[in-house]
This record gives sequence, structure tokens and C-alpha cells, in this order.
Amino acid sequence: MKILLDTARERMKGFCSLCQVCDGRACAGKMPGMGGAITGSSFTANSHALADIRLNMRVVHECIDPDTHFEFFGSSLATPIMNGPMAGPNSNCGPIDDLEFEVALLKGTTQAGSLGWIGDPAREEFFMNGCKAIEEAGTGVVISKPHYDNANVRLRFQWGKDAGATAFGMDLDGAGILHLKTLGYPVGPKSVQALKIIRSFMPSNPFIIKGIMTADDALRCRDAGVDCIVVSNHGGRVLDGTPGVAEVLPEIAKAVGNDMVILADGAVRSGVDVLKYLALGAKAVLVGRPLCWGVYGGSAEGVKLIIDTYTEQLKQAMILTGCKDLSDINSRILFGF
Repeated sequence: MKILLDTARERMKGFCSLCQVCDGRACAGKMPGMGGAITGSSFTANSHALADIRLNMRVVHECIDPDTHFEFFGSSLATPIMNGPMAGPNSNCGPIDDLEFEVALLKGTTQAGSLGWIGDPAREEFFMNGCKAIEEAGTGVVISKPHYDNANVRLRFQWGKDAGATAFGMDLDGAGILHLKTLGYPVGPKSVQALKIIRSFMPSNPFIIKGIMTADDALRCRDAGVDCIVVSNHGGRVLDGTPGVAEVLPEIAKAVGNDMVILADGAVRSGVDVLKYLALGAKAVLVGRPLCWGVYGGSAEGVKLIIDTYTEQLKQAMILTGCKDLSDINSRILFGF
């Protein structure tokens, strides 16, 4: 792992310092880049909100070999850790061939027994690189940005489906990526009716909305026919001053119950962080920045190593909190809840 991180640090110089404590302070305001918007407070809030959660250690039980398998709309995954949808690495992470990045990200995630997601950059050729990565991985999830008209969203979904994608969605927190506006894209949110129309483009596949930070938005997604939401503030990279994902997740989970699958992302840096998000109400997590380190430090093998490491850390944490499988993880393992 040390060789991987040292290699990534060298290749990402000027974009990410791979700080010992990755809380967004050193890279505040670097957007495009790896930092959070303006002061970086939302990035920091994600990190601190997770760090402030304490676990109840339980050692009188019979859980010695926990099961981390996760069922995601018909896909049986070995771990509840998937990669976040990422695109445009040269603008955000450091020099790399775009196709190489996407293939390494999805292949590594798939080799770890999980499911890869592709993001939506501003250039069509880069989106097609993501589709090629889905082809090589054999499956995947397509996430489009909200700045295209419906014809272009439908087209991107179809390209993804032709490549082998099994689920489709939209990165609504991308409505805050203002540099897309400078490129001429109509950046903005979506109404419930607009989401219903987009949902109709792939009626037989799961529809995902990423970027939900309030219970009322979650309920609107449910009304629009959304199957899965990702509780996320885009890593703190679009709006300064938001709470951390761990702070809002319990209320959102309580509001929608089992009506939709809930995922979470933001500041996951260990398997213990994964356990915390699951205990707060998520069914699985997305990981971003650390898997960029994996790509730059060790290609697909680096991505697999990080997911495998986090999964082993999750298993160890499950043993020490008395959780035999993912369904056994809930707020009882959280101190003070």
C-alpha cells in the first residue's frame, strides 16, 4: 500500500498531496481539482461528521466470519463499496490518459467483486471512454450530468446500455459545477416532472439520483419514480457551507424507509467509515478520491487493493461490533444514538 500511495503522490503532484488526514483543508477551493468549493468547509464537514461518530464495541457474541455481500438490483456484490462516478481526471487529478483512467477504475472495482460507475464529463469522447470501460468490465452504472437536454441524456443512456450498463441515473449535485456554465451548458436542478420524463428513458432498469442532502428532496425523488438515491454533497465540491453527509443521512433514511435504496458518499477513507454510513441508514457506499489514488498508484490492481483493504477493515469492524452481515448493521452499534 505504501508504494501505491507514494506513486500516486508523485503522479498527482499539484492536484492532491495525499494528506495523512484527508479532510479538505490543504486543497480548499481547488475546483476544478480535488478540493472543496470556496473555503472547503463542506468537504471538511463530511470528514469531521464521520470522525465524530463513535462505535459501540461488542465482544460477547458469536459473529466471527461476517458476510459483506450486497445485492444491488440483481447484481450480487462481494462488498458494499462501489466507485463513485468520476470523469475528467486530467482537470481534477493529474495527467493521465482518460481511457486508461476509466478502464482501470471500472476493472479494479469489478475485480474486487463490486460494480463500477462512470461519470459524465463535458466532452462526448470522454463519455465514450467510460462506455468502453463498461464494455471491458462487463457491466456498470451510467450517471449523466443535468446540463444536457433530454435528447442527449437519452442518447447517453442508450450508449451506456449498448455497452452493458445495468443501471442509469443523474448526478443532480452536478447542477452546482459552475465551470460547466462557462462552457455553455444550462446548469440547473430538475423538477419532479422532469425526473419522471428522464426516468421513462430506461423504464426496465434501475434509476438513480445522486446528490440528495434533504429528506424533502428524497421524497420528491420517490414521487418521481426514482429507485435509488445517493446522499451526497458532491464531496463538498459544489456548495460551501453544507452539513456533512453523516449528519443528514439518518433523517433521509427515516423519511423514505425502504421505498428506495439509499447509498452514501463523502470522505470514506476506511472500512470503519463504511460501517458508520451503513449504521446511519445507507445500504452501500461510493468511494471517490481514494480510488483515484488507486488508479494513479497502481492502475486496476491499485483500485482493487484499496477496495479489498476497506472491505477487510469493514469485516474486522463488524466482528468487533457484533454484526454477522450487512442487514445486521444499524444504529445500535453507534454510541449515543
